[in-house]
Amino acid sequence: MDYVFQFGVVWREFDALLLGAWLTVRLSALAMALGLVVGVAGALATLSRWRAARAVARIYVEAIRNTPFLVQVLFVYLGLPSIGLRLRPDQAALLAMVINLGAYATEIVRAGVKAVPAGQLEAGTALGLSQWQLFRHVVWLPALRAIFPALGSQFILIMLASSVVSAGMDSSVIPSGGLIERIGLPVTQAISSGATPYSCIRKPRTQTAAVIW
Repeated sequence: MDYVFQFGVVWREFDALLLGAWLTVRLSALAMALGLVVGVAGALATLSRWRAARAVARIYVEAIRNTPFLVQVLFVYLGLPSIGLRLRPDQAALLAMVINLGAYATEIVRAGVKAVPAGQLEAGTALGLSQWQLFRHVVWLPALRAIFPALGSQFILIMLASSVVSAGMDSSVIPSGGLIERIGLPVTQAISSGATPYSCIRKPRTQTAAVIW
């Protein structure tokens, strides 16, 4: 076997890989923050006393969880312009990631809220706390602790899934690997060069989550 790894080309295009890594981190961080907000809102809707809110939340969760992420990306990026809503590639990618993460986060947060002992809720109600105060002071922190491992795993999954949006974005880690391949690097090494930054990004997040937990 006479295959030889060529690192000179990778180092010459290292700036492109760093740019792709930065775009991946930025996109993933925004998607995580906004997706968590959507997840909390969705969880509250599924636990609402109003049947319409529960139905809308359930339809949203089932629709997203039962369709491939690539289909969701293409729907946002190619489908929305057909109804007059045009987004930049990065905006479309962010919206698709938020919608996807929000559906999974809805179920995770809902499970955490349901895990809070009923006695704590009854005690908060007896103290005269409003629904918002009850959620903020009694439900949210215990629920967050219960769901943190699952939520952290989902955050990592959405970061890895950001590679899918490279079909609509001009610059990310995977297109950076493609650039290296186009300038003469063997395909295997080009793909490896594009995939390596994901491992470098994922490892600190995993360790940070383990320390917090």
